[in-house]
Order: sequence, then C-alpha cells, then structure tokens
Amino acid sequence: MLKVKPFQALRPLPDFSAEVSCLPYDVMNTKEAAAMAEGKANSYLHIIRSEIDLSEDIDAHAPEVYEKAAENLQDFIARGILKQDEKPLFYIYRQIMNGRVQTGICALVSVDDYKNGLIKKHEFTMPQKEQDRIENFLACRAHTEPVFLINKSDPAVKAIIHEVTQKAPVYDFVSEDAITHTLWLVDSDEDISALEKAFGSMDALYIADGHHRTASSCRVGDIMREQNPGYDPQDQFNFIMAVIFSEEELWIMDYNRLLKDLGTYDEASFIEKLKEDFTVTTAAADHYKTDAKHTFSMYIGGQWYLLTAIEGSFEANDPVLSLDAAILQNNVFNKLLGIQDPRTTDRLSFVGGIRGYEELMKKVDSGEAKAAFGLYPVSIGDLISVADSGMVMPPKSTWFEPKLRSGLFIHQF
Repeated sequence: MLKVKPFQALRPLPDFSAEVSCLPYDVMNTKEAAAMAEGKANSYLHIIRSEIDLSEDIDAHAPEVYEKAAENLQDFIARGILKQDEKPLFYIYRQIMNGRVQTGICALVSVDDYKNGLIKKHEFTMPQKEQDRIENFLACRAHTEPVFLINKSDPAVKAIIHEVTQKAPVYDFVSEDAITHTLWLVDSDEDISALEKAFGSMDALYIADGHHRTASSCRVGDIMREQNPGYDPQDQFNFIMAVIFSEEELWIMDYNRLLKDLGTYDEASFIEKLKEDFTVTTAAADHYKTDAKHTFSMYIGGQWYLLTAIEGSFEANDPVLSLDAAILQNNVFNKLLGIQDPRTTDRLSFVGGIRGYEELMKKVDSGEAKAAFGLYPVSIGDLISVADSGMVMPPKSTWFEPKLRSGLFIHQF
C-alpha cells in the first residue's frame, strides 16, 4: 500500500511567490544562476544554487556552499518571505504552457516505497550528482525541491482536483518564461483523507523527472535513521516531497543528439553505411521533423534526412531496445562509431526539445557538431512499460516540459 500523505509546507507568502520561485537547480550552471538571481534578493536560487553568493572561484560542492544555503534559508524565514503552514495539507499545483494544462498534487511519499520498488524509476543516477543534493538537504534540514512523479489515472483524485480548483487559488502568476503557475490548498479533512485513500490504493508511482533528488532524499532518510536509531516511522525524514501528476496530464518532448565527429567516415560514406539499418531519404524543406516512432531526423552537410529503422534491425518486442534512443545508440553511435557509453563520451551531446530543431542546425552549421539527430518523443506508456519491467531507459530519453518551479514548497525534516 502506497504511503502518500499531507505535510506542513514551508512556502512563500502569496505576495512573494513569483519573485521567490525559480527554475530547478539542474537546468542551469553557476554563471547562468548568478545572472538569473542578479538584483533579486528573494530568488530561491540563493538556496538551491547558493554558490552564487560566494566568491567566483568557489567549488560549487565546497562545504561553504551548503552552509550558505542553510544560512540563506534561515534568512528567508527570518525576513518573513517564507512561512510554514499550521497543519498538514495537500497542495494542488497547476502549470499552463502554450495553452496546455497539467495539474498535480504536492505531497509526501515514502522512502520505503522507493526502496521497495513501489516508486519506480526508469534511469540510472550518478553518485556525484546525488551527493550534491544530499549535502544541500542535510545542511538545510529540508527537501528544498520536489521530485516529479506520475500516477495512473484515478477518478477519485481527479474529482478532488476538480472540486478544489473551483475555489480561489493562493498563488497565481506567470513566470518569466511565460508559464502560468497556480496553487490551491487542500485543507478539508474529508478531501485530505480521500486523497490518502486514493493514492494508497494505487499499485505504483513512477518517477518522471528528479531521479537524483529522489535517490538523494532516500539516502538522507537513511542517514537520519542511522543518527536516530529510535526513530518514529512518521518522522519527516522518512518521506520525500513530490508533485504527482496523472499520466494523461503530461507531455514528453523530444530529446535530441549532437554528434561531434564521424570517426573514419566522410559524410557520403557515413550516409551510405547508415543504409544497412535504415531507409534513408532526403527530407523536404517543409517536412524534416520526425513524426513517427522509429524514424529519425538527421542534419548533416546542410541537409536534412529522414532515417527509418528497417524491420529486424532492432528488438521490436523489447521495451528498452525498441526505444528510439536505444536504436540510435546501438545501430549508429556504437555500431558505426564505437561510442559505447553515451553517459561518459565527449563525442555526443544532448539538446532538449524545448530548444527546437533550429538549435540542432545552428550547432552543425557552426561546426560545433558534425551531425544532429532528432528523435520522436518517448510516450508516457513507454516510460511506464520500461519502469514496470524493472529496466531503465537509455540516458537522456525523456524531456518533460514544463519543469516544476522551485521555491513554492519546501519540506522540513
């Protein structure tokens, strides 16, 4: 039985919600974070990217960085920017991007449910990235950003969301990237109980985005348990802060590839070699973006091509090997170019679909890359199928938009 429960969020007072909120810590580097926070004393970046308040040559993972995050969090509380709710609540969080709406529930989920496989993952994590958030969470004694989870469609959850969102929200603002963010409180004891029951009856939840934050939160729970051997199972460190969206609410964008070199091939011989596993056609000027699974867009030498995987060139019945990212990796990058691990090579880079195919053309035309590949987006069904099988997707398979805004809720433990 899944444990999903309300909590007393530390969050901005309504007048400060827009200026506090920011993009997640992992979508920018230190220089970009500093530019975003310049002149904005109330930006949450001072807590999740606190190196921006220290000397420019500071190591972003130095102890002083995490100490500064904790200091800044306490400063936000002392100045009355952030205040903790008086009772445990669920929170309904809605985002609107380009007219498309997604609405989820902010809640706590169980560390043990993650350990036991009831909160399912679809990608591997890197220890160094986990450690960064572990240090941030421990220094702040808080989960400073939520993870992004998916639930299978549930009518009881939908009904409560519909009911509560008819009321006046506590936050409603448009961020600088033109995304609308709206927040409602679920404060009725009846609704709170109904949500706990509805989530408790589900078989599983699925990580959409935030695998590292989830793993970090789990490790923090273990550390706190070791430090508190007589802990109560209801202690706050036994839980992870998450926003949970129903599967039909979400949209995955394409996650594209840039190839730095062609190895021993020139452009003509590379294209010819691709024909062993793909039908290769020159794309029309107005139809070069892939619109089907197992068909790839390729930009090379100033020309777009469409590559369609030939039947039998991949394992069609395997939930992972049939993914487009796996087909491209196995039949192009590994087979032709000897790139065995896309996570460690410097010959590949990745471009989220939010930046468009224009970014792919720009990188190739400038000489930064030799070729670009556009992939058809993974579906939510693909993600759930892989997670249910206990497998993981190839790196950089999913790009979710919009990203969860940080700073709207904090979970102290």
